[in-house]
Parts: sequence; structure tokens; C-alpha cells
Amino acid sequence: MAATTNAGHVNINSDLGESFGPWVMGNDTEVLKIVTSANVACGFHASDPVVMMDTVKLCAQNGVSIGAHPGFADLQGFGRRVINLTIKELEANIAYQIGALQAIAALHGMKVTHMKPHGMMANMSAESPEMSEAIARATRAVDRDLIFLAQANTEQGKAARKHGLRVAEEVFADRTYTDAGFLTPRKEANSMIKDPAKAVEHVRRMVDEQAIYSTSGKRIPCQVDSICVHGDGPTAVTVSKAVREGLEAAGIRIVPLPEMPSLRP
Repeated sequence: MAATTNAGHVNINSDLGESFGPWVMGNDTEVLKIVTSANVACGFHASDPVVMMDTVKLCAQNGVSIGAHPGFADLQGFGRRVINLTIKELEANIAYQIGALQAIAALHGMKVTHMKPHGMMANMSAESPEMSEAIARATRAVDRDLIFLAQANTEQGKAARKHGLRVAEEVFADRTYTDAGFLTPRKEANSMIKDPAKAVEHVRRMVDEQAIYSTSGKRIPCQVDSICVHGDGPTAVTVSKAVREGLEAAGIRIVPLPEMPSLRP
């Protein structure tokens, strides 16, 4: 489906609800005052039912739209290790996790409005048509109105459009890119942007030019619907706040995903 213009609008999202029992990850309370959409962990790579419920409640209090953030069943590795699922297993994993968050959201009268794969599942599917199609099929089967929050210019968006889903193209405020347009692997020293001023410059350039720039300076045109800021790490709140303030200072309106002009039903 063709995208319409998003001139003057952008979404800011973050991966949240990633604590587990008494173990706390990130600063969700503060980040949810900054972002407009949350990707909530669904219990496989992180989280548990109570954390999910508390995160949904915080989203409701802050007017933040809710997305399912399914990942590999890998609590020890935080979903960042390679797991080679069959297509059948992947579809079942996606449907199971979206359904779990839908049930939790219902406890607070909220609705899940998007889906974004997590970690290694996201990185693998970005390059794999088969994985992306499995994720898109499962997502559409659960709720055909869900928005697929996809890494920009990857197989994810192609698969989602093929299966009739609305697609939000996502770039990252605090991550760098390779010449192929993929995220720089976290094991590399230059994979993260921790300086708030550099993150703002990075984001403004992507939004203004509708393009990704690699670490070598290569320009890769793309549609920029959503900016991801990470909720974990010591600089998360500072970087997230700076990015939002930098965009608003440029006259750009920050909205939840369902309110993006190109994504409205």
C-alpha cells in the first residue's frame, strides 16, 4: 500500500517493559514521558506478566501507544543470540507473544496497535524474506490492523506490505549503520551513539533528508516514520530527551504511531 506524506510529523518509540521479577532493566517511568510509542517485551526475551501489566499501565497514563515486541525465547541472552527457528515455530512464537500482550493490555482497557520484532530476531529477519514473511503472516492473522514497525529499507517492510499490513519505517537515534543499510553489530565499538548532541545531529539529518548515513558516509535514501531510542543504558533518558527536544525545536510534531498521517486507516 502506498505511503502518504508525513511532513512535519514523526514518531518516537522505545523498547520497554524489559525487567523480570525483581530485576530492573532501564528507566521506563522516565522514558515513557518522552516517547510516544512503546514496544513492550512479551515474556520471551525479557519481562513477565506483572512487568507487562505495569508497563501497559504506565503507557496508558502517559498517552503512549502500545506495541508487541516479540523476541526469541532467550532470557539469558536477552534475545540477542542467534536461534534458528523453523518457519512454523517462528509464526507460533509471534502469534503467542502478540496474543499475550493483547490480553494484558485489555486489563487496562488498552489496545495493542503495532508490532516490532526484537533483537536478533529483528536483525535476522531484516535480511531474510522468509523470516519477515513468517512474522508478517502471523501478525496479520492475529490482527490485520496492526502496524508493522520495520527497520527501514529491509525485508521486513517488503513482507509486511505484501501481506497487507501498514508499515512504519524505523531508524535509530542511538545506533550507527553499515554501508548495506543495516545496524552496525553491537560487538563493534562504534555501534552505539551515546552523546546526546551527536544523536540529535544524527536524527535531524535522517529526518530532514529522509535517508540513513553509514559510518563511512554513504547516503541510503529511506522513509523515516519513527525514531527508536533505547530505554536501557546509562545515557538512555538523556539521549531520548535531547532527541525529542531537538525535533520539536525544528517544528516537527511528535505523535503516536496510529496518528502518523501515512498510517491512519
